[in-house]
Amino acid sequence: MKRLLLHSCCGPCSTHVINVLKENYDITVLYYNPNIDTAEEFNHRLSEQKRFCDAVGVQVIEIPYNADEFLNEVKGLENEPEGGGRCSVCFKLRLDKTAALAKELGFDAFATTLTVSPHKNSVVINGIGKAVEEKVKIEFIDGNFKKQDGYKKSIELAKEYNLYRQNYCGCKFSKNREKKNGLSNN
Repeated sequence: MKRLLLHSCCGPCSTHVINVLKENYDITVLYYNPNIDTAEEFNHRLSEQKRFCDAVGVQVIEIPYNADEFLNEVKGLENEPEGGGRCSVCFKLRLDKTAALAKELGFDAFATTLTVSPHKNSVVINGIGKAVEEKVKIEFIDGNFKKQDGYKKSIELAKEYNLYRQNYCGCKFSKNREKKNGLSNN
């Protein structure tokens, strides 16, 4: 069975994706999210990620919180709309790190849970993943995990495991914009 390093943004998003991929892959979750606006929010999401993974027997690798890493990458893109250039830079940052670590640790492939969200563009994310695959020379498992009620299933599983579900993607820019517009982005 191929070993897969699965980047995960949070426990709720990982639920359905792990269920889909576990039949074909030996999964290890990578929790790498420097985009999250505070250490408190980062740690809360990490705790929930670990709790879910413990329950389903999946190992978690965590990269310590470093918001400056994200803020340096998106400098000048602070006023971009949600789903715009800032988000693409954020996706690339996380997929670059996931691929590099997967290669370094001898995994066969890498993937991300990001496409389970209806608020994230799977075409953009998968395009970035394929470009990273080409650069790093490690297989990217693309997917649109929101299809076939994937997002709905992730919500149901999050409820079943009593997981904390945040109401924004994580970065301070999306949080501020969503507060202004009354939007929710899980």
